[in-house]
Parts: sequence; C-alpha cells; structure tokens
Amino acid sequence: MTDGEPTNDAPQTGEKRPAARRWGVIAAFVFVIALLVLLGLGLRRTTQGPLGVDDQVPDLTLTTFDEGDIHFNDLRGQVVVVNFWASWCKPCEGEALELEQAYQMYRDEDVLFLGVDYVDTEPEARQYLERFDITYPNGPDLGTRISQAFRIRGVPETYVIGPDGRLAAVKIGPYVSLEEIVGQIETALAQ
Repeated sequence: MTDGEPTNDAPQTGEKRPAARRWGVIAAFVFVIALLVLLGLGLRRTTQGPLGVDDQVPDLTLTTFDEGDIHFNDLRGQVVVVNFWASWCKPCEGEALELEQAYQMYRDEDVLFLGVDYVDTEPEARQYLERFDITYPNGPDLGTRISQAFRIRGVPETYVIGPDGRLAAVKIGPYVSLEEIVGQIETALAQ
C-alpha cells in the first residue's frame, strides 16, 4: 500500500448514519407527541370535574371484600347509592351511621348501596366497616379505576344512580343527615 491510495479499512457506514439518525429523531418526535397527547387527555379529564346529574355511569366492576363481583350494568332498574370513603377520612366517619341506617330502610326495595374504599389498606378498611357496623357491599377501588371513572376529587363523595343508569344526584362531601340521604334516594326512585 502506498501513500495517497485509498484504503478499504474505513467504515462504509457514512451513508447509513444519517438514515439511522433520521429514524432516531423521528422516533423521539413520535414519543414526545404521544406523551403530550397522554398528558393532554389526563389534564382534560382532571378539568372536567366529577360526573354530574344526568351523566351516564360507565360499566364498572366492584370486587367486594367478600370476593364477589358487582357489575354496574347488571344493576339497571334499581337505584344505586355509590359512596366513596376511606378509613383515614374523618368526614366519612360522620356519615357512616346514616348511610347504614338508610341502607336498612331501603334494603327490601330496589335500592342498592355500594361502598367504594378509596386508597386504603384492607385491614384498616375492614376495621372501619366493623366499627360502624356497615353491612351493605363494600370493596376496594383497585387501581383507582372506579374513582377515576367517576372523576372524584376526594372522599367522601356519593353518587345516586337512577334506574336508567344515569346519575340522579351527586353529593360532594359528607351527608349532614339521614333526611338528606333519603331525599336523594326518593328523587331517584321517582324518576
């Protein structure tokens, strides 16, 4: 080999590097766009606020602490009172007895109560249910799927679903009396 003669030792990838770099830039651009879309959807959902009266309730499944599954679509034709609570929530304690009393009043009618335990541990949740002698079905909100579908902002929140599967009443915060609970149920039953 003499000086000035080209050698074949130089990599022949000069043309391939720009193509690979171009695909890398495209992939990064697609990733950033996808991330922005996901963030935008999450922000939109957050700013929508909780479900409101007349909104259709999505088909959800609550797995109770007794290992049973309750499918919301199977409850059509009944009034359903869905209460979001947690054992660590002091305002939840203030309405627990009244919710159980209302359940006892309506247990032989087409009214079902469901408790959805939000961001809690099972031992503390079970102690809470025992302490307040709550007998209607309750279950954890695994992965916060149910609370996200209702777009709750905190606990307690209660949603009364009419027989048609639409929200008849929404209560953000604790109920202040048994009469308030009964009033919302009676409104839903009259639909």
